[in-house]
Amino acid sequence: MLRAQGHACLMLNAPVPPEPLMGVWSLQTPPAVSMANRGPSYGLSREVQQKIDRQYDPELEQILVRWILAQCGGDVAQPAPGRDGFQQWLKDGTVLCRLINSLHPRGQGPVAKIQASAMAFKQMEQISQFLQAAERYGIAATDIFQTVDLWEGKNMACVQRTLMNLGSLAVAKGDGLFVGDPNWFPKKSQENRRVFSEDKLKEGQSVIGLQMGTNRGASQAGMTGYGMPRQIL
Repeated sequence: MLRAQGHACLMLNAPVPPEPLMGVWSLQTPPAVSMANRGPSYGLSREVQQKIDRQYDPELEQILVRWILAQCGGDVAQPAPGRDGFQQWLKDGTVLCRLINSLHPRGQGPVAKIQASAMAFKQMEQISQFLQAAERYGIAATDIFQTVDLWEGKNMACVQRTLMNLGSLAVAKGDGLFVGDPNWFPKKSQENRRVFSEDKLKEGQSVIGLQMGTNRGASQAGMTGYGMPRQIL
């Protein structure tokens, strides 16, 4: 009995490990979560994403890769084929910034500092710099993709359209900075401004457009008077 009591005393006197404090996990740095590795979509969201993915053009991808490699120079590595390879190639923004700089005279590129980085905010910052420079270059705001379209790979078809419009505009400028085959891209329509004299403008104001109708050739010949029976010959 005494031995059991002594054993119980030893157990009571043994050091007790401290209990974990409440909220201790909140003090630890959470694991990094990549926005590109988002979970799968379901239901309507999945159907919309599949519809967007089907708009991606593999043939246009090959044309864009050939142009970017020629425009940026030989020190740019070639991407892996396919949509995912194309997205990873452009994701950090360095290739895009080099592309837009190559469309300007040497030393006048809109992106002053281009640096490869594994940090997400730095990659998205360089993509944003490219988008701003592309809009200043002449691309319409409605033809420019969003940063998340490329960085998260949500809409690579829109990325393709932006780059295609950029190539078409570079060809249309004709400033000698475009490198590659101009036939790779559709030709942009050129402005054809007309200048008319004041007399010509006043003359046009007195003309009735055919969309409003015309009274030429109108006649009452052959018409039967009101209230009279129709003459059938």
